[in-house]
Amino acid sequence: VPLHLHCFLFGVLGWVSVILSFCWVYIRKYQSRQESEVISTITAICALAIALITSALLPVDIFLVSYMKHPNGTYKEWAESNETRGQIEDTVLYAYYSLYSILLFCVFLWIPFVYFYYEEKDDDNINKCSQVKNALKYTIGFIIVCAALLLIGAFLPLEAPPNQNGTQWEKMQYLFEELGNNHGVPALSFSISSLTLIGMLAVITYTAYGMSVLPLNLIKGTRSVVYERLENTEDIEEVENQMEKIKAKCEDGRPLSSRDRRNLQEFEDKLQVLQRRGRHLEIAESHCCTKVGSALRPLKILLGIFFILFALLFVVALFISNLDKALHSAGITSGFMVFGTNLTNPLNELLLTLQPVFPLDYVLITVITMYFVFTSMAGIRNMGIWFFWIRLYKIRPKRTRPQALLFLCMILLLIVLHTSFMIYSLAPQYVMYGSQNYLLQSPMPPGNNTTWTTKTCDADAPQDECTVTRSYLFLHKFWFFSTIYYFGNWAFIGVFLIGLLVSCCKGKKSVIEGEVEADDSDMSEDEYVH
Repeated sequence: VPLHLHCFLFGVLGWVSVILSFCWVYIRKYQSRQESEVISTITAICALAIALITSALLPVDIFLVSYMKHPNGTYKEWAESNETRGQIEDTVLYAYYSLYSILLFCVFLWIPFVYFYYEEKDDDNINKCSQVKNALKYTIGFIIVCAALLLIGAFLPLEAPPNQNGTQWEKMQYLFEELGNNHGVPALSFSISSLTLIGMLAVITYTAYGMSVLPLNLIKGTRSVVYERLENTEDIEEVENQMEKIKAKCEDGRPLSSRDRRNLQEFEDKLQVLQRRGRHLEIAESHCCTKVGSALRPLKILLGIFFILFALLFVVALFISNLDKALHSAGITSGFMVFGTNLTNPLNELLLTLQPVFPLDYVLITVITMYFVFTSMAGIRNMGIWFFWIRLYKIRPKRTRPQALLFLCMILLLIVLHTSFMIYSLAPQYVMYGSQNYLLQSPMPPGNNTTWTTKTCDADAPQDECTVTRSYLFLHKFWFFSTIYYFGNWAFIGVFLIGLLVSCCKGKKSVIEGEVEADDSDMSEDEYVH
């Protein structure tokens, strides 16, 4: 294998170190200073890092299948042997095996156990043994679900048995033989694809909203902290006046009516929130971060413009890809597979154009992945973690509880899993084959020399001439998942457009938005100060 390939793999190891550092900084930024726990912190960092490392494997996968061939469509000298190519493909396949297996372990065992362990810890009367026992009891349900998904994926037939009139035992024997021949890929693929469906819902909910709210917040900036303090002082005075009017009704000894007592309690609660908000505004005004924020304002505007343009390119490319599938695909039962290139997808063409200048195309793939992660984080940060109409947790710097951090990492993990398919939707030809070309023999009249034409690899290419990425094999094993993803992409586009409209109509956010809530306690305020 050439030195160039070794250098690339060495760079991958460096990228893994960057991912681990990023996860550590991100989790430490949001975890509560009052309730931080070592085990939950390590779990959150490791789970998020594994998810990002898995997504980082996609550019490596694309690079390896592309690097085997020359631009003219012939295999390079070192890759002419089927055995050599098979070893490289198996290496990537085993890497996916390992990372996806660890992800299943995190989702169905590690994260649930740590979460329930700390939920049980809230009860002061419980000992350590009972705490572990109860956490394991709740985690068993997740393990059963994981086992069921693996079994369904292992024995769900992708093709009908050749002997339809055979006995039930012969049919079962055929299924076991298929499981052995595929090295368990269908079982793992079905489990990961099932998790990816949940990730698709998170992407539609959080990422689509984050793609609109993040750039517009950067462009619009925040309100003036001085003006907000003045406005908050006026609100406090107004509430105090309302309270005095109600209290004046009982100066002669008459009791207040139930309605007045209820209104007085509501005003007292509102006053506490406003007073707490005033203290936070005072802290924000005294910190130098507001001055630094003003100095960085032009940079934030430029970054916001870049993000919104990137989001529009992203959505346009996704729309073209979905439109292509709607018009030219093989149908719903094929997972809307498209043969050949029918509509020009700008992102797919851009990646193919950048490919000759190593490593610009892989840098762009990495940027797209990280863009997905950052916008998802922005969406979760602004919305919080909800279960239908009930908000479970708030995600705030230095004040996020251990359970909320685990929930956050679980959601990000599922979103990152779905990212690989989203990138495939944006640039299907490139993600499936990279920049591979192949030689096609052109028909010539009798007596003339044979001519060969270089063509770009696509779904119409001969199987032995183009190598499919291992990622594609994992994510597109079952057609019905691809069909659901297709409709999910339309939902994503719709939610993004709605979120963009809402974000444009909203005014500037408060300088302490998300820092003060009506249900905050004094402990959370102490965390903010420290």
